[in-house]
Amino acid sequence: MSDATPGTMYCANHADRETYLRCNRCEKPICTQCAVLTPTGYRCKECVRAQKKVYENSKTLDLPLAFVVALILALIGGQVAGIFRFFTIFVAPIVGVVIAEAVRWVVRNRRSTLLFRVTMAGVIIGALPALVLSIIYFFQLLGSGVGISWLYLQDMIWQGVYLFLVTSTAYYRLTGISIR
Repeated sequence: MSDATPGTMYCANHADRETYLRCNRCEKPICTQCAVLTPTGYRCKECVRAQKKVYENSKTLDLPLAFVVALILALIGGQVAGIFRFFTIFVAPIVGVVIAEAVRWVVRNRRSTLLFRVTMAGVIIGALPALVLSIIYFFQLLGSGVGISWLYLQDMIWQGVYLFLVTSTAYYRLTGISIR
């Protein structure tokens, strides 16, 4: 480092790496390994972590509330999806939006990564009973030789479609992913 020219910067985390990058928030010199590209430029990992914590403001009670709301609404939606069959394609995204908005309302728009994951767990667990029951009925009828097992095969497929659509819709609504 003794042959460094004046103005040469070295990464704050890796003293042996010469760099020309600075964090656009704290002005700390960072190498390409330490840099995180944001919409406003490069930032160090510490500044990104600190900024993320500002937006994660959920409370402890929000987690069980979100789980229970998502579970109940997904369970009800799973029963409705069994009735609509083909129209599940249209009903499941609506149920996903209702779940996401109900969770937002219950937790008063607070958010965190863990809150989204707990909500998704509630949606999946709430949608699973209808799918599991249709699988059980299908294999029971298949084993007994009854000729209407294809109806339960269809029910099983539509319950799977419901599970996928309601989960993905609720997830994108809660996390703010924009589909373009």
